[in-house]
Amino acid sequence: MTGAEPGTALLLGLLGSGHCLGMCGGLAGAFGLGGQGRVGLKLIGYNLGRISTYTLLGAVLGLLGAGAVHLAPELARVLRGAAGLLLIALGLFISGWWMGLTRLEKVGLIVWRRLQPLRQRLPAPSGMGSAYLLGTVWGLLPCGLVYSTLALALSSGRPGPAALTMFCFGLGTLPSMLASGAASQQLRQLVQRRGLRNLAGLVMIGFGLWTLLFPWLMGGHHH
Repeated sequence: MTGAEPGTALLLGLLGSGHCLGMCGGLAGAFGLGGQGRVGLKLIGYNLGRISTYTLLGAVLGLLGAGAVHLAPELARVLRGAAGLLLIALGLFISGWWMGLTRLEKVGLIVWRRLQPLRQRLPAPSGMGSAYLLGTVWGLLPCGLVYSTLALALSSGRPGPAALTMFCFGLGTLPSMLASGAASQQLRQLVQRRGLRNLAGLVMIGFGLWTLLFPWLMGGHHH
């Protein structure tokens, strides 16, 4: 753990806004979460629920990573290497240069289909509390962006930093997810520009290379 993972995760959430809008942007309209007043509070509740799920998943994976590294310390570099490779794949995916990450989303879709009955039993949100509950379920929606950041959290090998990493990632996705109406459309057009997508992809690939190579560059001084 370099200490840079929460900041990296925050930027991943911001740079992945285009993917967030494509995956989850329509949910606000479908469940009546956009708009003003109480409806606006429902949108906030939904996103708080989504971020809570990310944070909890980060803590669980951090705990699992801690146990694995305790049993086999050499796994620390393996976990970090896997996280770096996934971040590189994410950069290629966001830029549209290689779509291999969709295969990972298809694996997650198997789990999501098992959760569909639970989601369908939840009523349309009538307030912030029920929207929060809905958001905790939608936080499990298959997403390569989430999976790549979870791999980064797992590589920390500690539940606290891993949870913080996923919380910061969720914060990074908030601007795009809270936008509605004309603002959402303008933001979608901005983040889907080819030049911006290429730039975001290159930055993510840079994060991946740093994550992958950091332990080897530091040698025996890295813990």
